[in-house]
Amino acid sequence: MCGIVGAVAKRDVTPILIKGLQRLEYRGYDSAGIAVHDAGQTQRVRSVGKVQSLVDAIAHNPVSGVTGIAHTRWATHGNVTEANAHPHMAGDRISLVHNGIIENFRVLREELIAAGHVFTSDTDSEVIVHLIDSYLTDGVDLLDAVRAALQRLEGAFALCVISAAEPERMIVTRLGSPLIIGKGIGENFVASDVLALRAVTDRFIYLEEGDLVSLTADTIDAWSVTNQAVVRSDVHVQMGDEDLDRGQYRHFMQKEIYQQPDVIRKALEGRIGDDRVLDGILGPGADELIAKVDAITIVACGTSYYAARVGSYWLEDLAGLPCHVEIASEFRYRSVATPPNNLFVCISQSGETADTLAALRKAKEGGYLATLALCNVPTSTIIREADLALMLNAGTEVGVASTKAFVAQQVCLMLLSLFVGARRGLLPARQTKVVADLRTLPNLVERVLELDSEIKRLAAELVDKQHVLFLGRGSLFPVALEGALKLKELSYIHAEGYAAGELKHGPLALVDEDMPIVAVAPNDELLEKLQSNLQEVRARGGKLYVFSERESQFQSEEGMVVVALPKCEPLMAPVTYVIALQLLAYHVAVHKGTDVDQPRNLAKSVTVE
Repeated sequence: MCGIVGAVAKRDVTPILIKGLQRLEYRGYDSAGIAVHDAGQTQRVRSVGKVQSLVDAIAHNPVSGVTGIAHTRWATHGNVTEANAHPHMAGDRISLVHNGIIENFRVLREELIAAGHVFTSDTDSEVIVHLIDSYLTDGVDLLDAVRAALQRLEGAFALCVISAAEPERMIVTRLGSPLIIGKGIGENFVASDVLALRAVTDRFIYLEEGDLVSLTADTIDAWSVTNQAVVRSDVHVQMGDEDLDRGQYRHFMQKEIYQQPDVIRKALEGRIGDDRVLDGILGPGADELIAKVDAITIVACGTSYYAARVGSYWLEDLAGLPCHVEIASEFRYRSVATPPNNLFVCISQSGETADTLAALRKAKEGGYLATLALCNVPTSTIIREADLALMLNAGTEVGVASTKAFVAQQVCLMLLSLFVGARRGLLPARQTKVVADLRTLPNLVERVLELDSEIKRLAAELVDKQHVLFLGRGSLFPVALEGALKLKELSYIHAEGYAAGELKHGPLALVDEDMPIVAVAPNDELLEKLQSNLQEVRARGGKLYVFSERESQFQSEEGMVVVALPKCEPLMAPVTYVIALQLLAYHVAVHKGTDVDQPRNLAKSVTVE
């Protein structure tokens, strides 16, 4: 996987493809390549590293053509080498780019080698192009060859295929990996993300699972998974430039951290009244359905999973419902017992996360009352397939390590908790109080951001450390997990989050003068318990970095640095405290000189298993 761009036009498409790849750089990748066809000739250039390396290679070896495909790769099969970069070719006539994973590629590869095909990479993707080539016998065109090859593939894929024999045509298809068509005038495009095509069109067709499409500059012909001719409607998508401009900030992640007060406002806008969460926030008919809910299951991956863990505390407290949270990659392969009237909630920033999508599809066949998606992309697959939706409204998130989407997820989970709770008899006075607290949340976050310089100085003390422990209790335990994740993602320092009460059950063995401990300690009913846990650390020589309120009575002294956060209501603490941990991880990474926006080995939208 990572990014796909393709174009069929009556002009040179090379600049379009390169610009598209540059707009997809935020997703994370390790190599890039381009192949264009013109007048029966195939021209291909590939390079390891940034898209700029590909641009430099093309400057020395210019390519042009009216039909072309391009790709940024995030390695799944085979090392990061030019030979493993896309596009892949079979001889000099077929070129292909692929997102996804082909699970039966070894069997197909052996079969094709035995038939005389010569492979030049270690990827599963190259198998597809040779398989298509094997079906290109006399009388079979590219479309039929691709259709035949698809019958042999097992796994997930988004494919773009071009042939030197049909230089003004492109075949595209998707199954389990996103792909969209961009409509132009006298030209058509394809990409894995609408952002790639922003410069050339604002009209898009979102392909359904199993769709097979033939594109020329003037035509779009589509067939469904059952091989029936279909017409897919197109939609107008408006896109601004502000999210892809760093502005005054050094990194996109820094910008996105500072956007979070406005992100919270947008997540609340139109969803809360003076004293309650408004009806209809989940769409038509949802209010009556939610009244029937007796249990909730939330499924997500990575950062979204930690947001779900926070949300489970709110749902059980405010809605009085049992809430079970699972990692999507585990849920999809587990035998699940579904209690009656269970609402299934899936969370994904991109709406294309492969494991979360698979979990949603399993849930739709598993006897759940309904499915609800929390997502940041209104045109995503998860939004289209779930019964109900609650949009994050966070705007495009460029940094691979999620910040503003995580906070938007927390706010939306709070809204969901109040919404469900109101339909289960939540005391009106309590809902009024929580809604009032939500209104003050953006200002609280702004006050946390004012601590940036202080947190930057603290971060300098962690730069040379090899390991860091993060501690929290209650709803701040998932925040500790998220803080550890951010630090390891950005700075490559090994970090782990623990429930503070679990220290004495094992992790305490790790504590010494070389193991810093970061604690999130809001002034709530668990504060005294947490203070006792931290004394266990100090007694063993551990250096403490405590984020707490002034009212909590923590004082900076030998062996303990305290950062005083603004006072907030306990329910709001997970949102305010995670901002401080985001700043900490960001500044440690900047001190270390790592790639903050595109950490090594990671991708923004994980569309493979």
